[in-house]
Amino acid sequence: MALPYNQRSCYCGQVGSDRAGQTVLLAGWVHTRRDHGGVRFINLRDRAGVVQLKFDSTTDPQAFETAGRLRSEDCLVIRGEVVRRPEDMINPRMKTGEIEITVREVEILSPAETPKFEIIDEIDVGEELRLKYRYLDLRRPPMQRTLIMRHRITKAIRDYFDREGFIEIETPFLTKSTPEGARDYLVPSRIQPGHFYALPQSPQLFKQLLMMSGFDKYVQIVRCFRDEDLRADRQPEFTQLDMEMSFVQSEDVLRVIEGCLQHVMKEIHGVKVETPFPRMTYRQALAEYGIDRPDTRYDLRIKDVGEIAARTEFRVFSEALGRGEVVRVIRVPGGAEMTRKQTDTLTDDLKGIGAGGLPLVKVVAPVSNRCGPQFQTGIAKFFTPELTAEMIAATGAEEGDILFFAAGREPDVCKWLSWLREVVAKKRGLIPEGKWNFLWVLDFPMFEFNEEDGRCYAVHHPFTAPRDEDIPLLESGPTKCRAKAYDVVLNGVELGGGSIRIHRADVQEKVFKLLDLTPQEQQLKFGFLLEALKYGPPPHGGIALGLDRLVMLLTGMDNIRDTFSFPKTARAVCPLTQAPGPVAPAQLDELGLKTTTGQSNAPAGTRG
Repeated sequence: MALPYNQRSCYCGQVGSDRAGQTVLLAGWVHTRRDHGGVRFINLRDRAGVVQLKFDSTTDPQAFETAGRLRSEDCLVIRGEVVRRPEDMINPRMKTGEIEITVREVEILSPAETPKFEIIDEIDVGEELRLKYRYLDLRRPPMQRTLIMRHRITKAIRDYFDREGFIEIETPFLTKSTPEGARDYLVPSRIQPGHFYALPQSPQLFKQLLMMSGFDKYVQIVRCFRDEDLRADRQPEFTQLDMEMSFVQSEDVLRVIEGCLQHVMKEIHGVKVETPFPRMTYRQALAEYGIDRPDTRYDLRIKDVGEIAARTEFRVFSEALGRGEVVRVIRVPGGAEMTRKQTDTLTDDLKGIGAGGLPLVKVVAPVSNRCGPQFQTGIAKFFTPELTAEMIAATGAEEGDILFFAAGREPDVCKWLSWLREVVAKKRGLIPEGKWNFLWVLDFPMFEFNEEDGRCYAVHHPFTAPRDEDIPLLESGPTKCRAKAYDVVLNGVELGGGSIRIHRADVQEKVFKLLDLTPQEQQLKFGFLLEALKYGPPPHGGIALGLDRLVMLLTGMDNIRDTFSFPKTARAVCPLTQAPGPVAPAQLDELGLKTTTGQSNAPAGTRG
């Protein structure tokens, strides 16, 4: 008689010593096998973990014979007795290591071919193969733990916002193409030939409309789509926590998000995160860390030393400062022990991202008691004893330190030194384990000016409100205008950003004018929002957090793709389903489309 696999006693990883002496029914996959002659051992695995099965030829010969035919990843159901292991046989590395199951009955539900790779924690195979056989990859314990953790994080978020009085409302996937910073994925309309829907990059306009509809606390865990170049923390489709509130200022949004992240950290890791989070202006972040999402778990702050550098005879400094550029420095404690080979490698890598080189000095002991620490190697010869003393005082350098300099345009120097800061911290083990540093970055500029086309562009999006005191700058000096915008950062990763929105039609018109949008373009792209602004919109604001990034950080993954069930590769391809792929000519005809690369090569009459 077949074993009733639908009546499992529990998961494999849940069998504990409290069940000793009980008969259990378990189901799962063959994880490992060991044959000891008259006794065979199988580790049975499911999503909760593994448990050891024992097959004895003397007491249960039929089950023992079946065990001899088992192979990796065969799917089984077994019935057996839970037995405590002898003290010297306990396996402390297994959650179920105090017990084993003496199997009385076993049934192979379905056999498995030899897997394309081992179903173990760490595997050394290419990502393309993993994703092609993703259903096997997802059987690996780390992947199962990650997706289960994602579920728990999502549930914790929903529980928190429900308790705070927010309403989860779904917004459309088929919507209108609007400029939001990245390319849209377009969906052709069969009913309206020549017209297209766009998949949303975010629910930005809809959540603002919901505020105008009287839903003062909206939240949604929503799928979004962006057709952009991919990297470790990007996917063409991604999930974000989207939130909006009415009758609020920035402080209210920050407080709610701090409470959410505090709740998630407590639920997932049992860690108490102190609130309010530290805050830093955009200008301070660039000046001290070179980036608007600084990792504050370690120091290595950047200092501006242009005033001292201007008095050296080093031409790289003097020429940069003569052009109105900057000279900045990073002090690395104990860095004087770095070898020439190590600093040359840093120099070559920096050249790869556009730097001309890496000027440096090492701080060494004085040659006599009558003078302080001295500079050695690199550009030391360009510093007089007086300038050396000034630079040491300005940077707080001590004997055994190294100073790395950069000179050039401020954006370039920020890019080079933020890269250097991160690389040096990793190489020298300066990043503490188990530390969670949240941070708010505030006071972003409203606009950035593009010298190539002579136009202003919104740094966040065109619906971001300016700070009240900066509204006059919309006409007199728009690039000096600061936004009511905020980004939340965790350990150097931007979790998300948001802003207080423009709710006054006159301010929105000024912003659109600055962005060179004609009245006709405004109506074409945002007409429905401009119309809604005529009917008493409330002051409102919100934020969107990248759920995938949050899961990546909380699970210790270093690639966002490992937080998805079925992700795309860096080429935006799914090796499992072979998407994107060609479609039948009949489908293109229905949509009134032709491709510039020729017709589909799919068999005629097939449907994609």
